[in-house]
Amino acid sequence: MDSEEFFGRARQRLGFDVPPALTDPTLVPASGDAGTDRMWQIIAQERPVRPAAVLIAVVDHAEPTVLLTMRAAHLTDHAGQIAFPGGKIDAIDASPRDAALREAWEEIGLDRGYVDPIGYLDLYATGYGFRILPLVARVRPGFELRVNKAEVDDAFEVPLSFLMNPANHQLHSKEFRGAERSYYAMPFAERYIWGATAGILRVLYERVYLP
Repeated sequence: MDSEEFFGRARQRLGFDVPPALTDPTLVPASGDAGTDRMWQIIAQERPVRPAAVLIAVVDHAEPTVLLTMRAAHLTDHAGQIAFPGGKIDAIDASPRDAALREAWEEIGLDRGYVDPIGYLDLYATGYGFRILPLVARVRPGFELRVNKAEVDDAFEVPLSFLMNPANHQLHSKEFRGAERSYYAMPFAERYIWGATAGILRVLYERVYLP
C-alpha cells in the first residue's frame, strides 16, 4: 500500500466522533482478547478513568514513517518505554484532538502547522486506568523537533511499512490475576516497541489495511 492509498483509506475509515467510553467508567472498551478484556473490566472497577490522547504522526516522506518517542528514564510511569507523543486530556483542551496536538508540542516541539489530523482510532485502555484515544495524522516533512527532556529522552521515526507488516507483530502473553492475556511487541533495531504502543499500532493495521 503506497502513502496515498494509506492516507485515503484512513480518511474513509476514521472520523472525529469521541466515544462515550473515554470518560464513562461503566463502559469498557473491547480488545478482542478475553484475558485483556477481563483485565480492563477489573481495572475499571478499581481505578478512576484517566482520559488521554496520543498522536499517531505519520510523516509523509516518499516512504512514510511513524514518529515515536522514548519516555524519560526518570518518570514514575512507563519510564524508558517507546510511546506516541501524548498524555492526559486536561480541562483546557477543547477536544482529544487538541490534547494530542498540545502534548506533541510540549513533549517534542512538533508544530501543529505541519499536522493534518485524519481521525481517531478505536479507544484503547491500559492496566493503569488510562483510556487512550489515538489521533491519526498526516505530518508534512520539514519540521524541527525540540525534545523536552523532562518528559522524553528521544524522538525517532520508524518506517510505516515495517509497523504495518503483520510478520513483525509478535504476540506474547502474561498473567494478570490468574488469567492469561495477550499483548503485541514490534522490535525494531535497538528499539523494543510493545504494550499499548504496539497494541495501538496493531489496531491501526486492522482498521486501515484489512478489508
